[in-house]
Parts: sequence; structure tokens; C-alpha cells
Amino acid sequence: MSNTWVLVANSSQAKIYAGKGQRGPLTKIKDFDFLKGRLHEGDLVSDSAGSDGGSVGQGRHVLDDKTSAKEQEAIVFAKELTSYLDKKRNKEAFRRLVIIAPPTFLGLLRKNSNDEIISMVSQQIDKNFIDKSAEEIHQYL
Repeated sequence: MSNTWVLVANSSQAKIYAGKGQRGPLTKIKDFDFLKGRLHEGDLVSDSAGSDGGSVGQGRHVLDDKTSAKEQEAIVFAKELTSYLDKKRNKEAFRRLVIIAPPTFLGLLRKNSNDEIISMVSQQIDKNFIDKSAEEIHQYL
């Protein structure tokens, strides 16, 4: 069992590295590629807002969601990642977790993690390190 896992993520990609102690190298154990996270807002939504049909009250009403389609896709990806981490936590694959992600996505990961995962987090870094090598990440830590 690896002592520590390092999750490096953004809204469209994630990598999980395993390390033993602070001196051991990081080894990549899993890649996630979420293609919808790379699409532009216009590619994710239709041309016009939806409608509720207006069956009650003053007629038809336009539905305007406060969460953009791009934000919604980031939420879906964050849930996918936290679900994977929870399954691996249940199998005792790691004891500690370091999360490195841009501030907004880091917040989504926090929000979608259960208490058990949160209790295993030893460090949270609000940076986009998705393009960094395992060696660069290890040196930063």
C-alpha cells in the first residue's frame, strides 16, 4: 500500500500519483481525461434558454440556470474523481491525500468529498500543475 496519493487535477484532466514517504519518488498510477471539460460553453448548450411551458400563472417563463454548462461539467468531473478516491479509500489503497488543483476546481473537489476523504487530506494546493512532471510535483511538495 502506498502511504500517500497526490491528486493533480483541473476541470478536464487529472492524474493520481503514489508515493512512499517524503523522500520517495512519485509514481503515476491513474490518468483521467474528461473531454467535456475542454469544450467551450457554446458547444455544451443549445442556442436559447429553456422554457417551463407556462401551464400555471402568467404564461411561459424562460429557465435561466445560474450554473453554466461548463461549470456543471466540472462538477460532474469532480464527482467522478471523488467517487474514485472513495472507492480506493475503502480498499485502503492510501492513507494520506494531497490535492493540487486550481482554486475553483479545488473547491468543487472539497464540496464533493465525503468526511472520510477530507480527513485523509494532508495538504491542499491551489495551483494548476496538470502539465508538471512527477519530479516537478515532488520537488514542490
